[in-house]
Formats: sequence, structure tokens, C-alpha cells
Amino acid sequence: MEAFMHGIILAFGLILPLGVQNVFVFSQGATQPRLLRALPATITAAVCDTFLMLIAIFGVSIIVFQFEWLRLSLMSIGIIFLLYMGFSIWRSKPTTSMTGQALPMNKQILFALSVSLLNPHAILDTVGVIGTSALKYVGTEQVLFTLACIIVSWLWFFGLTIAGAVMKKLDGTGRLMMLFNKCSALFIWGTAIYLFIGLR
Repeated sequence: MEAFMHGIILAFGLILPLGVQNVFVFSQGATQPRLLRALPATITAAVCDTFLMLIAIFGVSIIVFQFEWLRLSLMSIGIIFLLYMGFSIWRSKPTTSMTGQALPMNKQILFALSVSLLNPHAILDTVGVIGTSALKYVGTEQVLFTLACIIVSWLWFFGLTIAGAVMKKLDGTGRLMMLFNKCSALFIWGTAIYLFIGLR
């Protein structure tokens, strides 16, 4: 139980702060005409987080990040995707009816992949915190720790999607969602600039 509770608290602490991934998943819940239409982004983000946690716990990514050229390549690709995603969200219009605009499934998956797997800071946090913490446990305890982290991740992303859908219902005019989209785009562009500064 100690390992399981440790995993829950640690994963929740890592995933709670506002980040590009959280903003994107929430926005899909708010902009899609139906909750089910937002699930591609939700599930993709959760699967990517699960993948990163497993890699972190087994230590593979620690070897990968020893190569400077790989780190720079990852950050450069991430910057390009963030700039493009910010542009798309800035131009998007919130849906107040079934005929409104919303990201199609392929774009949802692509963007969710980019903000999950091409965000160096998220990857390094996962490796540095979850991967290091997992070294404390072996056998069944390590499995319980891993499961706790994964469960928190999946529940969080589904919760964000539902919260976005609830916000859309409360915002019948779409003005609040339009403002949220603009702020999200600015936040994403700011993250891209921050990553660009980190390249130097």
C-alpha cells in the first residue's frame, strides 16, 4: 500500500500543474460537439503518459538523453509542433452547436502525440522524478507503484475532458471558450519560446 499511495501522490503532483498537454485535452472537451468526439485526444494523451512512465521506470530513456544531438533534435521538433498547434488553436472557433468547427480525429491524435512525446521538459520530469522514485521498489511493490501512476494519469485526462465539456454547456455563447482558446494559444507559443531559449 505504501508503494501504491506513493505512486498516486507523486503522479498527481506531476500532472496537476498547468501544461500544454493539460490545456489541449481540456480544450478538446470544450470544443468538440460531443464528449465522445474528444476521446481520441484524451486516450492518446493517456497512452503516451503510460508509455513514458514505463520507459522512465525501466530506465531506457536515461540512456537516450545522454546524446546531445538527440536532445536538440527532440526540442527542435517540439518547438515546430507547438508553434503550429498554437496557430491552429488561435484560429479555432468554439462549438455551440453540432455544426461548429472542431478538430478532426487525426489532428487530435497528432497534436496529443506532439504535446506528450515532443515536450522535453515533461519527459525529463517523468524520467527524473518517477524513474528515480521507482528505484526504491522492487518486484510487486514496483508494479503497484507503476499502476498507481498510470491510473492517476488516465483518470486525470478523462476528468479534464469532462470538465471541458461541462464548461462548454455553461458557456452557451462561446465567448468564454473563445477567450480560453486565445489564452491557450498564447500559453503554447510561450512554451515554444521557452524551449527555443533552452536550445542555446
